[in-house]
Amino acid sequence: MRKAILSIAILGILFSANVSAQTETSGREKVYRATHTKVTELKHTKLKVNFDYQKEQMNGEEWLTASPYFYPANELILDAKAMLIHEVALDNNGKKSPLKYEYKDDILKITLDKTYQKNQDYTVYIKYTSRPNEVKQQGSMAINDAKGLYFINAQGTDPELPTQIWTQGETEASSAWFPTIDKPNQKTTQEIYMTVPDKYVTLSNGILKDSQKESSGLRTDHWVMDKRHSTYLFFMGVGEYAIVKDKWKNIPVDYYIEKEYEPYAKQIYGNTPEMIDFFSKRMNYDYPWAKYAQISGRNYVSGAMENTTATLHGSDILQKPGQLIDENTWEDTIAHELFHHWFGDLVTAESWSNLTVNESFANYSEYLWNEHKYGKDQADYHLMTDVNRYIHNPSDFNKNLVRFNYASREDVFDLVTYQKGGGILNMLRNYLGDDAFFAGMNDYLKTNEYQNAEAHQLRLSFEKVSGKDLNWFFNQWYFGNGNPKVNYSFTFEPVKKQVAVTINQTQDQMFEFPLAIDVYDNGKPKRYNVWVNADAKNTFNFDVSKAPDLVNINADGVLLADITDTKTPEQNLLQFTNSKEFKNRYNALAGIKDQVGKNPAATKLLAAALKDPFFRVRIQALELVDLSNPEQMKALGVEVEKLASNDPKTLTQAAAITALAKTKDKKYLPLFEKGMSAISNAVKGSSLGAILAIDPSKANSLADKINLDGASDELQAQLLPIIVKNKVVSQMPKIASLAAFYPFIKFQNPELGKSAEEGYNWIMSSDNLKATESVTKILGYAKNQIGDNPQAKMMVVQMLKDGLGKKMELLKQNPQNAASINKQIDVINKTIENYK
Repeated sequence: MRKAILSIAILGILFSANVSAQTETSGREKVYRATHTKVTELKHTKLKVNFDYQKEQMNGEEWLTASPYFYPANELILDAKAMLIHEVALDNNGKKSPLKYEYKDDILKITLDKTYQKNQDYTVYIKYTSRPNEVKQQGSMAINDAKGLYFINAQGTDPELPTQIWTQGETEASSAWFPTIDKPNQKTTQEIYMTVPDKYVTLSNGILKDSQKESSGLRTDHWVMDKRHSTYLFFMGVGEYAIVKDKWKNIPVDYYIEKEYEPYAKQIYGNTPEMIDFFSKRMNYDYPWAKYAQISGRNYVSGAMENTTATLHGSDILQKPGQLIDENTWEDTIAHELFHHWFGDLVTAESWSNLTVNESFANYSEYLWNEHKYGKDQADYHLMTDVNRYIHNPSDFNKNLVRFNYASREDVFDLVTYQKGGGILNMLRNYLGDDAFFAGMNDYLKTNEYQNAEAHQLRLSFEKVSGKDLNWFFNQWYFGNGNPKVNYSFTFEPVKKQVAVTINQTQDQMFEFPLAIDVYDNGKPKRYNVWVNADAKNTFNFDVSKAPDLVNINADGVLLADITDTKTPEQNLLQFTNSKEFKNRYNALAGIKDQVGKNPAATKLLAAALKDPFFRVRIQALELVDLSNPEQMKALGVEVEKLASNDPKTLTQAAAITALAKTKDKKYLPLFEKGMSAISNAVKGSSLGAILAIDPSKANSLADKINLDGASDELQAQLLPIIVKNKVVSQMPKIASLAAFYPFIKFQNPELGKSAEEGYNWIMSSDNLKATESVTKILGYAKNQIGDNPQAKMMVVQMLKDGLGKKMELLKQNPQNAASINKQIDVINKTIENYK
């Protein structure tokens, strides 16, 4: 599962507005969450289903083959949410014998015909109706709905939405569309017969064995999955898709894509075969399934989901050349969900408490892919961005990575399991070395394949391979919480010609860890690798020829810690020009933020950063440059002009154009006008903003050129006032990410907050269902970040009530549009209730 997440900028706004970021279940009593006790062993699940598009229901028949897990049993207990149960029988080679059953509180208790022993199989037949809209369980920040089966535009009344059906099983929602034991430690083979209108294609787990035309324009597809996997990974997808075929070795790799995006399928998904090859070799374990398909679903309830052999992505994956030329923003997610097919699908967390063995690995796979495909700088940038999201979210500090006392199972889908967990694996890799780390992963996979596992088994595999005891590592990083909060100082002893470096930990629970320290002697760094004990203070002595020019700790960037240091612009320049590691260069550049335009060393650092081989560093430098300052213009202007015209990365070109725009110099107008014709959305957007900075009167004539698809947070903020002022309706849904947070934005940036408020009022005064749903959807995601902070909740609820008033007034004035406006009123009311 890749969570749908808010942008870092929006999260920053929430935190800076003194919003306490807690889980939505904060305050609930927490209880010990034991692994589900296995009473029954599922063996095979056979389903025959068809769909009632008008009622948004599914008619199902199930043949469930099972046996007692260990102790004799005469009862089968299944999860079955909000269903109608029509018939339950024992099936003995096609002969059905009725069985007694009780169905209440979403539990189906079936009394078997006798007491069965371990490994004595029986098959139960169940005829039922799935009613997903009657499901009561709620979603969360990670997965914002939990009804299992989703009908999208089922009656075809929305001309802007395709008609689709898709399922979402994680965490325990598969039992909303078929009776099962809905726990991650239950694995079974499966087959599904899906009867659908012939114009639709279908997708499920495993291989399509057969497809038969039926009467009345219907068709039945038979999908078979012959390897065991967990019930939450069962999947069905139905809709009008083009199927673009690819392959890895002899394994089919298919991309199910909406026909509008078919020409771009290979640009979006095309790295998948290389990913499969890379991960297979890195794990020394070939992709273990018979096929790999990917599909997208509209109005998806999260980011993406690793259903075995049939990954489902949210519709944000659907990108066009203007976005893709800048960056395939979904590529990390594609890698993430694919890697789950080893860590999550092949070997599955035995309980949600141990979700780290699924999600931390999938998160770290993004690092591995970036490192392989784009280099270590890109991988380190990605990991730094991830870890910083955890570090800057104080509510996650006290959460263990493996936790048995969560309030809701949804709570473990958080920054600790994902982002912190990925950073922890990077530390473990650094400590063990690549050979032992990847050999340990291989041992874990081979030892536990097609079974369930927990963090202890992970530790045992790494210990088995490396020969090292790893209890110290797992106790503090997996079964403990927090992270080191570190500051440091150093003193030079001229007689001994030694420097004493003191490492201070300021958090309550001390950590022990390896640490890389660079000591700069005569302008050049020498690296020392030391061991920091679990003490508040550790001091290390190193030989030097004179007082060090600079001491830089965590020089390899590996330690997951909150580090405080203060360096002069001269020291930051020295660090930047003598460091190969991305994070050292990034931190040096960030360290001069307040010295730009005031110190010659800061200008020299910027000049060096503008020529850095990694484009993210060039962009970071461009964001600090102020060419309205004559001295900076003289020193840096020519290089910025080169970047704006010729940088190989369009994102860098866009950042350079924005930097040039600060000059408001008309000599750059030809460059900006040329940028308006670029394929790149980022270049076009920055060029538009630059032209309007010089000549605001052109706003009306250029308004139709605005496109926020794939726009950065900065570009969205730049273009928001233009969109709102000129009422660019096509971009109304795209401004939701800012409009929805206008009360919070006002704290940080009153001018932008005013535009965001105007945008919100515009949306709420308009009959635009898509824009209104965008606002409520993003506020739904934000609820978990806002947590139980009463002030923040009150602000959101009041904002929504104001919006509701505007919609009611709109309804009065436009009764002919009642159907659309009432839908908008409903989604606003639902969001208000969600915040109460």
